[in-house]
Amino acid sequence: PMMFIAAGATAFSFFCSNNLIPVANLKFGSRMYDIQRQKPALRLDAGVFNDDFDGYAIHIGKKAPDGTHIEHVLIYDHSDASKGRLSQIVAESGEMYATEDGGYFVMNLQNGHQYMETEPTASNSRRSFPFVRTNFKSWNKVFDLGEFQLNRTNEELFASNRSMLTSGQLKEAVDSLDIKISRREKSMSNQLANFFFFMEVDSTYLSEPDDEEEGDSSPLQPPQEPADTLEPAAAADSSMSEIPVNVPARGAAQVSSLPLQATVATARKRFEGNPLNQEIDKPLDEYAHFYELFKTTDQRRLRNKAKSFVRSIHAHSESAMRSLDRLMESRVKHIYELHTKYSMAVICFIFLFIGAPMGAIVRKGGFGYPILISIIFFMLFIVLTIFCRKIAESFILTAAAAAWVPCSVLLPIGLILTVKAMNDSKLVNPDRFFILFNKVFKRSKP
Repeated sequence: PMMFIAAGATAFSFFCSNNLIPVANLKFGSRMYDIQRQKPALRLDAGVFNDDFDGYAIHIGKKAPDGTHIEHVLIYDHSDASKGRLSQIVAESGEMYATEDGGYFVMNLQNGHQYMETEPTASNSRRSFPFVRTNFKSWNKVFDLGEFQLNRTNEELFASNRSMLTSGQLKEAVDSLDIKISRREKSMSNQLANFFFFMEVDSTYLSEPDDEEEGDSSPLQPPQEPADTLEPAAAADSSMSEIPVNVPARGAAQVSSLPLQATVATARKRFEGNPLNQEIDKPLDEYAHFYELFKTTDQRRLRNKAKSFVRSIHAHSESAMRSLDRLMESRVKHIYELHTKYSMAVICFIFLFIGAPMGAIVRKGGFGYPILISIIFFMLFIVLTIFCRKIAESFILTAAAAAWVPCSVLLPIGLILTVKAMNDSKLVNPDRFFILFNKVFKRSKP
């Protein structure tokens, strides 16, 4: 009977993980987002400036115990400060209350003044600063409480989070991530291949990705430093024809729209159309580097171009690898979340083989010791779960294997405990240790 109960608990656990928990996470996540964006409840205390209302600062000198009547009220109005309008309201007394529908907050002020400064104007080449003072016996200041009300965000904006997906949706998400990773790898390879236009197309380019994602088809464009900024001596040669090694970055928008073969052919044509003259005045084996075959000015140009060339490749590679790392990490998390739904259900059945034998093995009576030991095993399961998630996200272990490691560790323990309980044997027999110790001790004697 206990196995049937455990099987039912396993099925119910999977149902909760696959159906109830994603919905609960979606509701909780969207509501928590709304709460974090929501302003706290309005509270006006005596002797403290309050700026809960946008563009207003309210100070109350004295507040009656009933919470309605107030004295020595000061209000700074900065709502039109961008237009040069500043307003200050001073009142001897008043009362404050909210409307019946709770949509507005009203301050009925008595015996006060309003001071207003408007934007300076130019008149007859002289600047004037208008100032308005208004006296009032009774004045109602109304504030909108809409900004304090909880506004619900569309839950569909959070529905793609992995903790809010069912097992079927997680499988679809993993397939989508696999496609994105494949496209990104091909795109990165083809983008970097643009720099190696002197090589054969078949040995450099991968096949063109189908239905390339928006934003992946154009090569990345890191800022490049001009070649003449590295060495001042090369500035005099800036007007001369140079080897166009920066073609991919310079013409990214135009090159990205061409086929791969057309792109590399164009780059190779420009490269071959701007040769540098060599000066060979001694045997080739006496030259330490190939660029010594060129003029001194050309050598500087080659070095500067090579540095710029390497920087561009390095920037492209780093940007692409960061993008791939994010996609790979997201894929691992989705796979781990998928397998966790199953492993969490299976562990409920495994715990039957750990908790049930404890009552027979621990001969203390009652439920105290068996429950305590079962809690220790449960804590071990939680620690293993957290540890395996971390190593999976670090790409040390595959996500699928990491999700099943806790079950793989606890299942043998449960089987051993079950066998011990069925044979009515002690979990640890100290006599065996004494016998083994005596045998080892006797052998060690001369």
